Formats: sequence, structure tokens, C-alpha cells
Amino acid sequence: MSTFKSLGVLNYRIWFLGALVSNIGTWMQRTAQDWLVFAHLSNHDAGAMGITLALQLGPQLFLAPWAGLLADRYSRRRLLVMTQSAMAVLSTGLGILVLSGAAQLWHVYVFALLLGIVSALDAPVRQTFVSELVKDDYLSNAVALNSASFNVARMIGPAVAGMLTVAVGPGWVFMINTLTFVAMLGAIRAIPSSSLRVQPRAATGKGRIREGLRYVRNRPDIMVVLVAIFIMGTFGLNFVLFIAAMVGTEFGMDAGAFGLLNSVMAIGSVAGALLAARRGRPRMRLIFAASGGFGIASGFAAMAPNYTMFGLALIPCGLFALTMITSANGYVQSTTEPVMRGRVMALYMAIFMGGTPIGAPFVGWMSNVAGPRWAVGVAAAAGASTAVVGIIWIIRARQLRLRFDSSARGLRFFRIESQGTSPAMEDGVNADGAVKKAGAARDLHPNDADQS
Repeated sequence: MSTFKSLGVLNYRIWFLGALVSNIGTWMQRTAQDWLVFAHLSNHDAGAMGITLALQLGPQLFLAPWAGLLADRYSRRRLLVMTQSAMAVLSTGLGILVLSGAAQLWHVYVFALLLGIVSALDAPVRQTFVSELVKDDYLSNAVALNSASFNVARMIGPAVAGMLTVAVGPGWVFMINTLTFVAMLGAIRAIPSSSLRVQPRAATGKGRIREGLRYVRNRPDIMVVLVAIFIMGTFGLNFVLFIAAMVGTEFGMDAGAFGLLNSVMAIGSVAGALLAARRGRPRMRLIFAASGGFGIASGFAAMAPNYTMFGLALIPCGLFALTMITSANGYVQSTTEPVMRGRVMALYMAIFMGGTPIGAPFVGWMSNVAGPRWAVGVAAAAGASTAVVGIIWIIRARQLRLRFDSSARGLRFFRIESQGTSPAMEDGVNADGAVKKAGAARDLHPNDADQS
């Protein structure tokens, strides 16, 4: 399977380039904003950073149902023009405030909240717009390349922002980000509406939000993915917090070192996204295996004795994190009915990003009270917990039981099976989430427990 096959589609190629430029600007702003709060507007307070992240990501929790319905009902192209324009205005406003020397911590909080509101409306539209650019067979590949674009930007943006923050200050970084939104708007305008794939739209009337929630509730496979991304998104993926705390508090370094580490971590993230792009259908087992790998890598990062070793440990952290995130996103999008995709992805993004108001302040508090290494330890525990959730799901969905096998003199998995085999099932569930049944009993070696 070609890693870059979606780039052969002209509309997707235009979108990809515009999104790459915009993502670089977004990461520049995030890095400058975080360092502005951490080093300029507070006394190296990781808790203040946590509050900023919570305000920026919290609106996902409250606006997701309406944002998803908008994505399913109206023109996603037009919605993107509106949200991207609004974010450009907010970036300009914060830049002017900082350059004028009038910025205070509460100002950043307000702008973070406003940006969070617009981003909550933008997220499901961006996630699902790709289905209008490529055919269904290319969807998983396009989702993975979107993640690669996001993380190439993550590799470039923080390093550039770190240097610019030291050289000219964070205000100019915010102003430069405004120009990257212009590039994104140009890319959207360059894609003719008539060339987009027609997708079914949600009907008007009451109960459409509840309809989306019922759909998810009747899909146990999607439910377990949502549990996984909640754990990881809430407690595992607060990279900005624990990297800033480790750089500023544990190692006593500056914004340049902070930006560099964000870029180093993105090396692994890009690798994870590109590996996901090479695969066919995303599989449940990969989501949970990557979570376990992330937990182990984060454990090594927490124990790193110096800045260099910590940076090296962040590479596998990024690889496993992006493998998990991209696989989960691709699985949910590719197995969801097109007419429901906006609402389901809005719920996905709300749970994934909306857990930050819980996790970010907690990780910041942990860093302040117990030290930065314990904050990284929270991420390690999140990865391990998610892997355990996956193991339990696979065992239950596949009707497995662990028993002693006297012939093999060891423990082996046995499948408890019943009549009524359903075809075309993936990882213990069929297309609508039903638990897999089989017609004949057989025993399984532990390594065979997820080989479909």
C-alpha cells in the first residue's frame, strides 16, 4: 500500500499543503503562548499553563453535539472558511495585545477560551471534510497523512517559535500565525465546490443529536475506543505541560530548549503517522498495543537523568502516541456511517480534547507538588491503563477464557463459542458493533488472540 497515495488526488494535495502551513503557524502560536504564560506572565507556574489549556480545550465538552450536527447538515467548506477566519482574527488580537505590552495572564485566558470555542466548531468539520476530498478506499490513508502533516508542523513550528520568542518575543509569533491562516483560506478557496464528493446530509428536525448518541451507544467497538482516547487524552498527552516543566524546572533551560524538545518529540510522531498511512484498515489491537508502548516509553522519559536522554525518550513517546491516535481516528471514521460521521467525530474530539480540563490542571498540580518527573509518570500510567482496557475488551469481545492446558503444560486462551457466526467481522465486532460469535470451538495460543 502506498504511503502517499492520497496526495495523488489534486483536491487533497491542495488541502494538505494549506493545512501544513496552517499547522506550522498553530504550533508556533501554541509554543509561544505556553512560554508566554509559563515564563513571562507567571513565575514558572505549570498550573497556569494547565488552566490555559483547559480553557482552550474545554469548550469541546459543551459544544461537541452542536458542532457535529453542523458538520453533518451544512456545507463543510463554508464552515471552514468561517472558523479559519475567526481564528485568524483572534491570533491577530492576541498579537497586538502582547506587542503593545498590555497583556496580562487573564487576557491570555480570555483569548484561549474564545479560541477554544471556535476550535470546537472547527474540529469535526476539519476531521470529516477529508471524506469529501478522497474516495472511501483512501480515507484511512488520508486521515493518517493529516496526522503526519500535523506532526511535521509540530516538528518545525515549536523550534521556529522557540527561536523567534527568544529573538523578537511571542507577540510577533502570533502575528505570523495570522498569515498561515490566510494560506489555509487560500487552499480552501482553490478547491472548487463542484469537485467535492457529495456526502449524505443529516435531515432537519428534532432529535438529530440524540440520534448520533444512540448510534454510538449501539456500537460497543466505538465505545471502547472512546474510553481509550479519554484516558490517553486526559492524562497521557499533556506533552506541553510536562516538557515545559522538565525543561524549565528540572533542567533549568530556556524557550529555545523547550521548542527543540517539542520538535524532537515530533520526529517520533511523524514516524508513527507515516507508518499508520502504510497500513490498510486500522485495527483495534494496534490502538491498544500502541498505548502500552507509550506507557513504557513515558516511564523511561520520567527517569531520564538529563536533557539529552529525556529528549531521546520523547521520540518513542511520540511514535506510539501518534500510532494510537491515528489508528483510533481512522478506525472510527472508516467504520461510521457517512451521515453520522460529523456527530460521531464531534463526540470523539470532545472526549479526546475535552478531557484536558480535567487532566491538564491535575498534571500541572502534580508537577508543582511532587515534581515534573511525577507528571511524566502520570502519562506512563495512562498508557498502561489504556492497554489494560484493550486487553479486557479483546478477551470479552472474542469470548476468550484463560485456562490451564495440560497437554501444553501452560496457560492458553480458549474461545467460548456459540452458534450463529456473523461474516466480515473485525477485532471481535462486526460493522455495527455486535460481539463476534463462532460456530465451532477451538483453543488459542495467547499470541493468536487477535490475528484476524
